Order: sequence, then C-alpha cells, then structure tokens
Amino acid sequence: MRDRRGVMKILSVAAVAVILSGVAPARSAAARQAAVPAVMVPHESWSCFLPGGIPAPESGILLFTAEMSLDRVADIGRTQYGRRQVAVGREGTFSGSKLSGTVMTGALDYELTLGNGVIEIEQILVLRTADGKYIHARTAGTGPDAKDVRVVMDFEAPNASDAAWLNTGTYVARRVLNPTAKTMTLRVYDVSAFKAPANPSGAIRISKPAGVPPQPWDYRRAAPGEKQGPQLITERVTLSPSQSVGASKRGNRNIIPITGGEVSGRLTGKVLPGGADYQNLSNPATIDARYLWQTADGEIIIVRNGGAFGSLVPTFEVRVDSSYAWLNTGMYLSSPPGPSAGGVGLTFYESAR
Repeated sequence: MRDRRGVMKILSVAAVAVILSGVAPARSAAARQAAVPAVMVPHESWSCFLPGGIPAPESGILLFTAEMSLDRVADIGRTQYGRRQVAVGREGTFSGSKLSGTVMTGALDYELTLGNGVIEIEQILVLRTADGKYIHARTAGTGPDAKDVRVVMDFEAPNASDAAWLNTGTYVARRVLNPTAKTMTLRVYDVSAFKAPANPSGAIRISKPAGVPPQPWDYRRAAPGEKQGPQLITERVTLSPSQSVGASKRGNRNIIPITGGEVSGRLTGKVLPGGADYQNLSNPATIDARYLWQTADGEIIIVRNGGAFGSLVPTFEVRVDSSYAWLNTGMYLSSPPGPSAGGVGLTFYESAR
C-alpha cells in the first residue's frame, strides 16, 4: 500500500499529463449548463423566425462557412426605420462537411442600427451547390449591439435535391462584415437540437426605442379601390438568366438577378447591380424585386416592388434628410414588367383612390 506522499505524487503526474495533452477534465452538468450563452429573445416586430429565443450559433454544429467579397457597402444614412447600411455581394464560396458550392453574385445585406444600439439584419442570397442546384436563403438577425448579432437562416432548397433537408431544421449564423476590406463571412450552425424554454432565465431581451416604426418584412399590398394616379418614374432594368430553385417548401421559386438599368422621371439615375426578382411561380404567381437605385447626384435608394402579377406595389427607403425623402411616405403603384432591351421596363405611379 502506497503512503500518502506516493499517492499525491501520482496525482500530480496525472494532472501534468492532462495539461500537456490539452485534454481538460470532464465538467459537471452544472458547469456545462453555465457555459451555454444566454438565449436572445428578439423584439416582437422582428421575430427572426424564432420568437421564443435565438440560441448562440456556437451552441450548435458548424454546417458551413460562406466567404464573399463585396461590390459595395453603402451607408444610406438615417431612414424612417433607423440608421441603414446596405452591402452588395460579389460571387463567393461556401464549404462544409455536408454542403459546398458558390454564393451567387448580387447578395443583399441590409443592416439597421437603432438609437439604442440594437441591430437588425436582413439578407437575401442565392447558393449554388457543387451539383448545380440553386438554394434561396433569406435571413433575419438581431442583437443588442454589434458584439452579439445572431442571424437566423431560412433556406428554400429544391424538394427533389440532396439538399432538401435544409427546408427543415433550425440554422443560426455569425456574420462578420468588414466594410474596409469589403468582405463578409457567414458561419452557419445547425441548432435544430435547441428547444427554447418557455420562460428563459437570464435571457437577453431585445428592446427598441419608442416611436420608431418597425421595418417591414413583407411588401405592401394595394388596398381595394387603389388605382394608378399621375406617372412618377420609369425604369429599365437589365437582367441575368434565371436561377431556378424549382419546387420547394414555399412553392416554385425562381430568381432573376438584376444587373443594372436606368431611371428617369421625377428623379434620374441608374439601377445598381445586385439583388433580384425573387419570384414565386405558384398560383397565384408573385414578384418580390429587391434592388438599389443611385440618383444622378449620388443618393442611394432602397427599392422593393412586390405583389401578384398585375398588382405590384413599390416601396422605398432613403435617408430622411435627403431631397428624395418624399419617397419614404408616399403610396405608389407599379405597372407590370414589360419587355425592354436586355431586361424589362416598368412605370411607377402615385396611388389614387
């Protein structure tokens, strides 16, 4: 039988061996639970698909990493919703153990910063898998500040593809945007095993300043009796070939990338490359075009034109102290897209009753 000094010596040697090997002693269940970051409960106006709480991405399993360079990072300024920044992506790549391929050119990243530091993110991007299938991704994210922003991913993958499993499950990403280097990284984690507690203790709860209108998730729909009034703006939009997702969880998704164009009328300028018409061709077929204008004097305007074919409603977002701020508060209607050189032409009207 060893004496006490012998036992202590053996234990000390074992401890040194653990340290040198880099293997930490097993933690207790209580210690593991304490190490899990707090759940983040989003504001009800920007629920990010997970109103009950968003787990820290790193609590899940890394699914893939996407890397892309950026065509531009535009500081729009203070709009009707808050401080707005928009980034437009160039082609990139994504890779992981189950999925890899290309991030298609034209991804949009909308960042909104509120007066209390809260950040809200929306992104729209298209992935092309190594076997040639297109996946539509639209994200919603939030955080109390830039140090902890959690981005919830929503995928639409072809039902008949090897990536169809993305249509279910829960995925949360970390987004790293470097405006100076014009790069963006998304690290996407599978957190499907996470179950939001009914009353999460210690949760990070997102609050927003009073009186600030919530940014919309959906496009505006024309009210009964609304009709086209005076002509406002005409535009010609150039397009790339379609990127067809096909039948997915929300219907038959088809994406037509926007590559440029011209704008004339009450303002003049150009359509910037980036964004797309994110069509759903299921009955009734709908359009949701997301893109940017740049006026002749350099102002960046966020444009969204959505609705059923034949009943399109454009909306705009521009800084509130610009000469185009009237676009933020007016109500407008759009003609259907018609053929034009290299793409389509549209006319926007003031709304009338």
